[in-house]
Amino acid sequence: MKKLILIILGLTLASTLFAADAATLVPAGNRNAVQPDIPGASSRRTQATNTTFQAKYRKVYDLLQSDAELRAKIKKAAAAYGINPLHIVGAIVGEHTYNVDAYDRLQTYYVKAISYLSSKLSFAYDGEDITDFVQRPEFKKCTMSDSYDLWECREQVWNHSFRGKTVGGTSFPNDRFGATFFQPYYAGQTFGLGQLNPLTALQMSDLVHKVSGLPELDVGDPNGVYKTIMDPDLTLPYVAATIKKSIDAYESIAGFDISGNPGLTATLYNVGNPEQRAYALKAENDKRRAAGEPVKLPEENYYGWLVNDKLDELKALF
Repeated sequence: MKKLILIILGLTLASTLFAADAATLVPAGNRNAVQPDIPGASSRRTQATNTTFQAKYRKVYDLLQSDAELRAKIKKAAAAYGINPLHIVGAIVGEHTYNVDAYDRLQTYYVKAISYLSSKLSFAYDGEDITDFVQRPEFKKCTMSDSYDLWECREQVWNHSFRGKTVGGTSFPNDRFGATFFQPYYAGQTFGLGQLNPLTALQMSDLVHKVSGLPELDVGDPNGVYKTIMDPDLTLPYVAATIKKSIDAYESIAGFDISGNPGLTATLYNVGNPEQRAYALKAENDKRRAAGEPVKLPEENYYGWLVNDKLDELKALF
């Protein structure tokens, strides 16, 4: 009898501790009553092509609605990473509404993927290849074996030691690591169905290799990286992995479960650096708790706001 009581007490204590550590579920929907401001660059891009955000949204929605094969690929990728397919759809819709127009047919993405094998691309700045750049002594501490941790470390070194500074006689721009080294055509460049940038793909390489069995990406093979980004069969697992990483980061770091809010995962897909943002939110909420104030829930930006606003229509796709 005493043993039974001890077991019950132990289970009660364990459940209490688990409840204390359990992540706060973020409700579905938008926290903002009206859509946050859309960046001027996005508006100018859209105006320059004589279209509207609504027309671009409708175009990507029609692609998803008319292509059962694409929807099946999205469902398969989502299942592999344990996320709702609406998270992937939200990322695709947001990118093609506010960044680039969607192609009319999925086949066009395959054609574009093949075209990147015919030109010699390079990841470099001012004649210095990225493979040589990361051998500089400033990167000595970046010895991680996991691709996400490795490239996160290298990005932090870039921000602290090179960004906007002159090092060894070379003047480096005050710009993102990805925009400086990983976009051989022009800054801000992303491609493919998920509009991934090469640095994000490199970060997710190990996770995608582990879950989907795809070959690991090689930073010394930019053409292969771009083909992966452009090929829908290859890029969708990377989109799913990127979203999964955001969900995990907000749960483990900030204590929020955002898995039921596609607008939030779309927001993080748009702005990037989910771990840094999760740490910043945790720090803010630690201060709020200490002051006796209510915690701040994660909020969607203009991009994620659209996804949540259109969620019923997007759900109808599946």
